Amino acid sequence: MRFPIPRNFAILVVGAVLVCSGSAFSAPFFGLFGVKKANESLHRQDPPKVSARLLDQVTQANSRVLVSLGKQRAYLLLNNEIAIDTPISSGKAAGMTPTGTFRVQEKDPDHRSNLYGNFVDSQGRVVRAGVSARIDSAPSGTHFQGSPMYYFMRIADGVGMHVGILPGYPASHGCIRMPAEIAPMFYQRVRVGTPVEVVH
Repeated sequence: MRFPIPRNFAILVVGAVLVCSGSAFSAPFFGLFGVKKANESLHRQDPPKVSARLLDQVTQANSRVLVSLGKQRAYLLLNNEIAIDTPISSGKAAGMTPTGTFRVQEKDPDHRSNLYGNFVDSQGRVVRAGVSARIDSAPSGTHFQGSPMYYFMRIADGVGMHVGILPGYPASHGCIRMPAEIAPMFYQRVRVGTPVEVVH
């Protein structure tokens, strides 16, 4: 019994050989099928947008914050108008950044994490980086130093908005990371009690 051979079978075989062999022809092969290279798949977030007109009117008494986990954006609002629209990086796993309605509970411009950071020696040199105070044991002669979270605005236990690295996707342990030039703008215009809504 004979099985029909698909018309594009030869193209698939030749393409597979070229890809597996690491040939310079592999890039055009990927293009034929619409497959992107890894570095082309990373999403570049749109930069922050600030409305100077609205920002001048926002105060600690009239501001509110909206965070969209799906869009990876945070908004400083005056009524329903957007004064600041900024990229963020939220919790790397579902549920790490809780959704719901919150209020700013604490403000600290020079906050440090009590959970994540580095083990440092008596001179402040990092001996072991990226540790968890809950899980990791400090090497002899070292102590825990929490990661800096500048312009920290706590909204829930273990979760706040603060300056952090934005790689273009959710990457935090639950906090809402903001660009270094934007977090102070939010910080100056919220107070303990400011409403913060976090949505999917």
